[in-house]
Amino acid sequence: MYPGAYVATKPDHPAVIMAGTGEIMTFAELDDEANRLSRVFHDAGLRPGDHVAMCLENHPHYLAMLWGAHYAGLIYTAISSRLTTEEMAYILNNSGSQAFITSPHKSDQAEELLTQMPDVALRLMIDSTIDGYDSYEDAIANASADPLPDRVAGYDMLYSSGTTGRPKGVLQIREQTPLGEGSPQVGALLQGLFGVNEDSVYLSPAPLYHSAPLRFNMGVLGLGGTTVVMERFDAEEYLALIDKHGVTISQVVPTMFVRMLKLPEDARMRHDVSSLGAVIHAAAPCPVDVKRRMIEWWGPVLHEYYAGTEGNGFVYCNSEQWLAHPGTVGFPVTGILHICDDDGTELSVGEEGTIYFEGGGEFEYHGDDEKTADSRHGKGWSTLGDVGKVDEDGFLYLTDRKAYMIISGGVNIYPQETEDILTMHEAVTDVAVIGVPNEDFGEEVKAIVQPVAMPTDDDAAAQMSRELIAYCREHLADVKCPRTVDFRPELPRHPTGKLYKRLLHDEYWAGTNRNI
Repeated sequence: MYPGAYVATKPDHPAVIMAGTGEIMTFAELDDEANRLSRVFHDAGLRPGDHVAMCLENHPHYLAMLWGAHYAGLIYTAISSRLTTEEMAYILNNSGSQAFITSPHKSDQAEELLTQMPDVALRLMIDSTIDGYDSYEDAIANASADPLPDRVAGYDMLYSSGTTGRPKGVLQIREQTPLGEGSPQVGALLQGLFGVNEDSVYLSPAPLYHSAPLRFNMGVLGLGGTTVVMERFDAEEYLALIDKHGVTISQVVPTMFVRMLKLPEDARMRHDVSSLGAVIHAAAPCPVDVKRRMIEWWGPVLHEYYAGTEGNGFVYCNSEQWLAHPGTVGFPVTGILHICDDDGTELSVGEEGTIYFEGGGEFEYHGDDEKTADSRHGKGWSTLGDVGKVDEDGFLYLTDRKAYMIISGGVNIYPQETEDILTMHEAVTDVAVIGVPNEDFGEEVKAIVQPVAMPTDDDAAAQMSRELIAYCREHLADVKCPRTVDFRPELPRHPTGKLYKRLLHDEYWAGTNRNI
């Protein structure tokens, strides 16, 4: 469905609530703005199947913009607001976008882009304008609120976050269908697995440009539920919002669990979270101890899935399944799993290899036949580049991304396992484990730690390093533990939870021929 389907029955019901300001957009207001924007696109010459893009912070009108493109049958690309101008220009041009919407938050880059996006004829800015951009508000006000005739549903084409190189545009291969007919995959999952309906209240703590928050917010609104959007994540505010709005469903990433668990006990316990029926997590592996503690705190409301923007398969487990198979990311719901070695030979139960899906959704990397081909097995199966294994019951366990594997003295080491251990140390706020050059072994394991409190001097840093290495060795084989530890006030982690290991890797491997 779509927001306009609920205007007749609940026009004044909140559709979008901004957590920080309390600003509310009703279903009637959301549908009206989406209709007007669809007219703006149409009047500018865009037709179903054409591409548009937007780049802005978690803004009160962001979801209305997405629905406006959706109503117009367009393929819409939400661009990360953290990218450089060069990266934004690449996406705008690679996607073939003909319209671009942004905000004063990105005005400096918006100005730089004027000479770098020659095919973008419609340029709009909300809240204010700069030369080269028209007012979003004026465009909406001057457009008709009447729905376009014979509407077909648009869909997104999102880009990978670029943690391992140039971002890839993920174009799902699908036929456009009349607006409101059928149920998109995410909508069906929200309804079937998590019971989302018109009474649901969804708390969204992540950037809306990322695939999971974008699709889940759109899915909830399409089912008539309310979304509460945080401008940025704060652990205690998140708990307070659950209490305030009676939140029934939310989606988070494991780093958010860690932040909440490390709050003082009184801060954790002062907010009522009993309204929660489902808390979904994905995007990054969750340490076993972290998830176990969250289930002990919130009860069996945690749900996990493994999937990608590519939509080529979906693996899922609820709390009960996870407790029976600790560490799993779930059992395939869509697509058939295959674990293969580097030659493409299928491996046995318990053996680690590249994860492929058979029979899931079809996709291609927009304008990049080579990247599309690299994601395919000889039998036509597709992969996201992750490594894992399955147990006797068919449950999947992630090891790490193949690109992050460390080879030290001929031994394959996957950093995720080490990161999971170090994350739980009381002195650690965040951690990344990578391979760095070693003359004898090729690579050695290094931990880069964001501590709760930065060491005051070299002696304190050395002492903390020894403690962390010793802590790791209590839980893992020496070869998997860091030989050295560096400390930083912050790691380059994306707000969605993904770590930009490429940036750390490039720093330590500068001047060598090794690329990740």
